[in-house]
Amino acid sequence: MLRQQLNDALKAAMLGKQPRTVSTVRLILAALKDRDIAARSRGVMDGIGDDEILSMFQSMIKQRRESITLYEQGGRIDLAQQEAEEIVIIERFLPVQMSEAEAGAAIAAVIAEVGAGGIKDMGRVMAALKERFAGRMDFGKASGLVKKALGG
Repeated sequence: MLRQQLNDALKAAMLGKQPRTVSTVRLILAALKDRDIAARSRGVMDGIGDDEILSMFQSMIKQRRESITLYEQGGRIDLAQQEAEEIVIIERFLPVQMSEAEAGAAIAAVIAEVGAGGIKDMGRVMAALKERFAGRMDFGKASGLVKKALGG
């Protein structure tokens, strides 16, 4: 489903003469192809699933946010703006993000479900969250909330 959305977005951007969108979607498709090739070594011949694609989007957004910070520190506002535009384009393919309250409730439910009792169980909780909420939850923030909930 996401693959089709990406291809449709590329065609629409090309027809609409939107160079930033074209280049960003091409970057996404190239990263997707790289991940598909890497997945073949794990025996996944059909390409990665939507959950992994959503995770890839999250990492691409995280990389761009880090780049924005560095560009702003270096006085390259033009490049920071370009990265911000790419984030907006990538976010169009993500499902609606959970609010902090929804994320907190989901974290509490997963902690109870896996029977997590302390910080040593953080890995199991994060794995369950990533499995269920890929693309909908910011796992950078979720990590801090999980640590806090587990008393770390």
